[in-house]
Amino acid sequence: MSNPFRADVGAALRAAGIGMTSQRTRDRLVDTLEQLAPLDARVLDAMRHVPRHLFVEEALASRAYDNVSLPIGHGQTISQPLTVARMTTALLQGPPLRRVLEIGTGSGYQTAVLAALIPEVVSIERIAALAARARRVLRDLGVRNVALVVGDGSQGLPGKGPYDGILLTAAAASLPAELLEQLAEGGRLIAPVGAREQVLRRFTRTATGLQEERLGAAHFVPLRRGRG
Repeated sequence: MSNPFRADVGAALRAAGIGMTSQRTRDRLVDTLEQLAPLDARVLDAMRHVPRHLFVEEALASRAYDNVSLPIGHGQTISQPLTVARMTTALLQGPPLRRVLEIGTGSGYQTAVLAALIPEVVSIERIAALAARARRVLRDLGVRNVALVVGDGSQGLPGKGPYDGILLTAAAASLPAELLEQLAEGGRLIAPVGAREQVLRRFTRTATGLQEERLGAAHFVPLRRGRG
């Protein structure tokens, strides 16, 4: 896959990185992820190109390609790369996706990975300051296939649905019925579910109803209603 971003020269230089943010470091992270779990090659290729260091504070850029979550302010984090890879792989398994809804833009990194793989991404973030920063980074990278909305992600965005895929980057104690209603037939919803003990689950809408699968333990910030 060629680089999916159409950045200007200045943004391209920042995306390339140097030292601990270089392409070599990015490649090393992806090589590590390949050893940790069975992951879709398309996802790994996208993660080789998406410059994670631009989605964290400059002071943390040297840790951007460690397989760890990092704080992004407002009590939120950028997800561990392995988590991003696992969730995106689970989302891609099945018929091709054309429109995906992401609940919880956060830093915008997961958004960028999705945008490299799926024609249309709709992303909702409840905290306006995080949405503004993510929008700026995505714009500077030349990402053009993302609609970023500030709002209550627990309600989804029915006006742009139905969706072939829905991905939650925050844990719901119980999955909001509104989100399942926005899932197209054949579509997949990936979400961490649970209050004390979270489990990553995949819900697939079939002609006869919903199929549910457990994908393993998870650890996410809680899904909150309303705007931040």
